[in-house]
Amino acid sequence: MKKSITVTLGMAAITALVGCGQSGSDPSEAPTDLVISTWGFAEDFFNEEVYAPFEEEHNVNIVVDIGNNAERLNRIRQGTATIDVIYLSDYYAQQGIDEGLFANIDRSRIPAIEDLYDLAQAPLGEEYGPAYTVGQFGIAYNPDEVESPITSWSDLWDEALANNITLPNITATTGPMFLDAASIVAGEETFNEDAAFDQLNTLKGNVVKEYDRTSDFVNMFSQGEIVAGPFMEMYLKDLLAAVPGTEFVTPSEGAYAVLNTVNVVEGSNNKELAEEFINWHLSKEVQEASAKAKIDSPVNKLVELSSEEAEGITYGEDTINELKLLDMEFVNEQSAQWIDRWNREIAN
Repeated sequence: MKKSITVTLGMAAITALVGCGQSGSDPSEAPTDLVISTWGFAEDFFNEEVYAPFEEEHNVNIVVDIGNNAERLNRIRQGTATIDVIYLSDYYAQQGIDEGLFANIDRSRIPAIEDLYDLAQAPLGEEYGPAYTVGQFGIAYNPDEVESPITSWSDLWDEALANNITLPNITATTGPMFLDAASIVAGEETFNEDAAFDQLNTLKGNVVKEYDRTSDFVNMFSQGEIVAGPFMEMYLKDLLAAVPGTEFVTPSEGAYAVLNTVNVVEGSNNKELAEEFINWHLSKEVQEASAKAKIDSPVNKLVELSSEEAEGITYGEDTINELKLLDMEFVNEQSAQWIDRWNREIAN
């Protein structure tokens, strides 16, 4: 059964559905509606492997609200949706925290958190939700179209790549990460805004255009408009489908952690049930199934994968512990200033 409620149906429909549910786990009672806000990819997997077992165990009817990060967060801001659980990238989740949109979680009800890698347990503070998946932001390139292998962030500045790369827009989730990488390439040990923007100015001759969505990168790459650029490993399968020889690189200066978080929305009438659902999604069972299906990279340390199963996803303690993690509170504080400066100095 298709569970998704798309944006076009309107949020009144979601609110009406929520009103139909009744609390309780007694099978003789009407199931409780639990509304989950998410992106809408891999719907069949989530319906079958994540939602259905939880529904059966807890007498729950899961209703799914679909949209991108900004759309879904705005619906909560505006009060046009009744949402219990929300999945967001850490960049947008920090905004929700700053605006008081999320409830403080009871970690005693989510024991699976203890099985997570350290960077996933409390990326935005102990009071808020964990990361349920991690990816790395590095570099993807076509080895058949470059003079020598790309191994570092600094290689993107090579004149041999003139008019051959793309960059994420500063407003994209990974935009601030590449800004930090530019500061490192400039030789700074800690982030230096002026040095980063100066360094980016010297890169403009290599950039065809910026991208806002991963699909834009894939399209440019598959059509030969670009041969390389900063990219999230979690979407490598899309590049490989378009260009089978594609290589993904963890830059020698270090890749960045891309964390997607899960939180309980402030005012939810199903807070305990929402926490039980989060615990289920963090379990070894779900995390392992998701990893083997190439849906999400696992953050549960108990997940064990073969080399073939781990191909194309971010996996393993050594890999994850070496990822750079941005301070999202600082990023959000500086965001407006960076966007303004980017548009004036960098944007094509």
